[in-house]
Amino acid sequence: MGATFDRRVTSSSARRWPRRIRRGLGALLFGFLLVVVVDGWWSFGGRPDAEHRARLAKSPQWKDGVFVNPQPLHNEWWPALRDAFAMSPHVSPSAPVNVASFDPAQVATPPASGLRVTWFGHSSALVEVDGHRVLIDPIWSERASPLTWLGPKRYFPTLVALDALPAIDVVVISHDHYDHLDARTLAAMKGWAHTTFVVPLAVGAHLLKWGVPQERIVELDWWDQITVKGLTVVCTPARHASGRMLIDDDSKLWAGWALLGPSHRVYYSGDTGLFPAMRDIGQRLGPFDLTMIEVGQYGRAWPDWHAGPEQAVRAHQLVRGAVFLPVHWGAFALAYHGWTEPAERALAAARAANVSIVIPRPGQSVEPSAPPQFERWWPELPWRTGEQDPIVSTKLEALGEAR
Repeated sequence: MGATFDRRVTSSSARRWPRRIRRGLGALLFGFLLVVVVDGWWSFGGRPDAEHRARLAKSPQWKDGVFVNPQPLHNEWWPALRDAFAMSPHVSPSAPVNVASFDPAQVATPPASGLRVTWFGHSSALVEVDGHRVLIDPIWSERASPLTWLGPKRYFPTLVALDALPAIDVVVISHDHYDHLDARTLAAMKGWAHTTFVVPLAVGAHLLKWGVPQERIVELDWWDQITVKGLTVVCTPARHASGRMLIDDDSKLWAGWALLGPSHRVYYSGDTGLFPAMRDIGQRLGPFDLTMIEVGQYGRAWPDWHAGPEQAVRAHQLVRGAVFLPVHWGAFALAYHGWTEPAERALAAARAANVSIVIPRPGQSVEPSAPPQFERWWPELPWRTGEQDPIVSTKLEALGEAR
């Protein structure tokens, strides 16, 4: 009897341990999620009130409570998981990035040509066009994340303090993903009394949450425009998505931007896959002296979210661009490819298509009309070509490029 009793006790205890482990792991996971929610809540942003939502419902892009793309996004979940196990060993730099030593004095006076751009890495850039200064998708935080201690970390420190920049006329935001709309950066700008913040529909709720006054926020739908101090800013279509929490996906609009001055025109794609309306953008608003089109953070399993380098060159042609500056790379690792691969592939594709391309170092100011001599400032690392890893967007029948 004693031996039998001992075996039962041992067997019962053995059954309890997996339950205790599961409970312990569950408690740890719950605690982690609670910390994330509490710590990141402010960065999650705001939500439109009832009056605001009524305006959103009038948008042609609004359907069944969310914004939608005319061409739906194609996703392949199993290949995406598979590709994670084939990640490049060079996703992030292993040595300091060869950035430029940015001095605010280099943008203190207007450019001789009337058009100058300073790329700060990823999609953040200062565009000076016909006497106006426009700051695009500024992210000055260390991480593209709602948290200060977790999430994609920038490859190099910020190149200039925000308050050291010259007076900014317009800040434009393409969409509310963390690598484009940064709460800490926007909150630091709330006292910029002479700056107009131009954003896609519903994104203004985030800025209000972070202290930017309502009277300095302008929300636009696709093809809407506003003129600020003589510069026309047009909200252009893009093929992407939005969201800062799992429960708010596509409740805010995403967009690209056209900056139209008296003498020069600039196009910024925002995050986008290739889509037919790019031809409309070129016909209605081009030609453009400069295009800034995203080339990085792509994957074959999500071909409609990001165009990839070769399709970015095609987009440049569709919008009728003169000089092409690749963006959305060089600062954060958000995909599986090597960190230099977007530049290598964009350069190869541009040369094959006889497209004028400029790839400045982060912090370097360039005038597209007199681009600097080509400099391969990034290290030579292994990379996959467009033939080895093609990114081909779907639903392109209208362009004669159906997949």
